[in-house]
Amino acid sequence: MTETLAQKRGGGTATALLRLAGAALLAAIAGIHLYLWQDGYDSIDVIGPAFLLQAVVGFAGALLLVVAPPRILPAAAVLGALFAAGSLAAILLSSVELFGRAPGLFDFVESPAADLWGETVVVEVAALVVLTVLAVLTLSRRRA
Repeated sequence: MTETLAQKRGGGTATALLRLAGAALLAAIAGIHLYLWQDGYDSIDVIGPAFLLQAVVGFAGALLLVVAPPRILPAAAVLGALFAAGSLAAILLSSVELFGRAPGLFDFVESPAADLWGETVVVEVAALVVLTVLAVLTLSRRRA
């Protein structure tokens, strides 16, 4: 069986689609955090700067996924998945009672009824899934 050049480089259609979807989802996470930061979260101690940092890191991660050469794509995917997981953990810790722990993060309690709460959770879960699949796929191709 002959391999295409893209397959030899760890690419292929699935990898390209996952890479672009992951980048779009990280950019969406960043965009949501930037919007909320501009919409009033900037005045919240600790949370405000964290939202701005989320925006910067999210956009940087999206760019990295788009331009990463195949040899560092697995690392970029893992970092993106960890970023999405951390963001998801933060919103859940700040707004939902988990394992008997009262909601709140850095003395801030978010409400699941807050603007973009549901959309944020959906985008972060999707990013976590897509980037985990991309990481597994690219790592398995490197070992093959």
